[in-house]
Amino acid sequence: MAKITGFLEFERETPARRPVEERIKDWKEVYQEFPTAKVERQAARCMDCGVPFCHTGCPVNNLIPDWNDLVFKDRWRDAIRKLHSTNNFPDFTGRICPAPCEAACVLGINEPPVTIKAIEHAIIERAFAEGWVAPEPPQRRTGKKVAVVGSGPAGLAAAQQLNRAGHHVVVLEKGSRIGGLLRYGIPDFKLEKRIVDRRLEQLAAEGVEFRTGVHVGVNLDPAELQRDFDAVLLAMGAEHPRDLPIPGRELHGIHFAMEYLTQQNHRGAGDPDNGAAPILADGKHVIIVGGGDTGADCLGTAHRQHAASVQQLELLPKPPRDRHPSTPWPLWPLQLRIESAHEEGGVRDWSVLTTRFSGDANGHVRALHCVRAGERPDFKPIPGSEFSLPADLVLLAVGFTGPVRKGLIDTLGLALDPRGNLKTGLDYATSAPGVFAAGDARRGQSLVVWAIAEGRKAAHHVDKFLMGSSALPL
Repeated sequence: MAKITGFLEFERETPARRPVEERIKDWKEVYQEFPTAKVERQAARCMDCGVPFCHTGCPVNNLIPDWNDLVFKDRWRDAIRKLHSTNNFPDFTGRICPAPCEAACVLGINEPPVTIKAIEHAIIERAFAEGWVAPEPPQRRTGKKVAVVGSGPAGLAAAQQLNRAGHHVVVLEKGSRIGGLLRYGIPDFKLEKRIVDRRLEQLAAEGVEFRTGVHVGVNLDPAELQRDFDAVLLAMGAEHPRDLPIPGRELHGIHFAMEYLTQQNHRGAGDPDNGAAPILADGKHVIIVGGGDTGADCLGTAHRQHAASVQQLELLPKPPRDRHPSTPWPLWPLQLRIESAHEEGGVRDWSVLTTRFSGDANGHVRALHCVRAGERPDFKPIPGSEFSLPADLVLLAVGFTGPVRKGLIDTLGLALDPRGNLKTGLDYATSAPGVFAAGDARRGQSLVVWAIAEGRKAAHHVDKFLMGSSALPL
């Protein structure tokens, strides 16, 4: 462990966010640097808990007490080795993971938990600054070829693992740039794209091949992949958005959240618009339907685009500020979370059921009509609670229903599970021979850390399929 009495001596402290009036004027990350002395002091709070439940809370099973101890002892290079042994991309998770490990921290039973996420972020940034993150190409090649469809966190994690096992890995991405969700779904103020680019440089130097503009099932026949590669891994995410089929949905100015976020990320990267009509919040009354992380990303983006007003609506009731009794430790707690975007302005409202949209003579949305919703599971409208909100731009952030079926999935005739995701066995194999799946395409919309975990596990099974056994970790 770190310091025996550290959890008694030091209080929890996290990195400060930049002032709101400063950060809404740019697209840079919102968090300020966390001084090394503070990081080491926070690592000292990690206690000798006997059974480190943070391991089970973390989808990639990070060796959290180990690298906390190493940071406290100023052994940062050893710390990054421990961290990289379970997580290919702590530079991503250290920024955008909601930290289920902290929710499972034993100290969190009756005290604020260890600042695990901030320590993880500090370790990887120190490693990059010191030059400790270097390409690790395999010592030998197997002669096997693997196609990875999708370049999000699951695809990239699997690609790196399979490449290090000696296979020739080709990552196929339908977009113009590599990165998938990391590139196009997450705003720069949460994850600057230079962070993604430096990892891609490492993977390319290790021998991973990237091909952009390849939309399997659209401009490339999936049968060609089965013919030209020894194995195929599908990691194309769960991009089919859940719609809100209510009266007025056909009006202009109503968009899926990911359309809005993707377009802004393209714009931020200086990509051509390809003639697409711009979706901008500038001077508009913006309504975000959906109170989750994607909705918060839309909120922060709308602030930076100088919206006249922004409201974020959630069907569920307002969570309590502290852990709800229905989600006791070490479960992920039901409680109110305040993201950086919520600090920046706008109105959050709960128990709101959207009933219809109305528009002007030109067919553009101008109002959103709602009613207060009752309790689970029916969320029945409460009579007499109807109200309306002005709306020039409506963003639907109500989740996803699985991977897009048209194209690759339909062409290969892949089996789906009851939730509409790719059906696999415990070996991550789909119903098509030699075709595997990982990430959101297999488990449904989830966290980046889960995608990385899925990519690593799938890589093990692909390697075993190709070679008969695998030394890659599960």
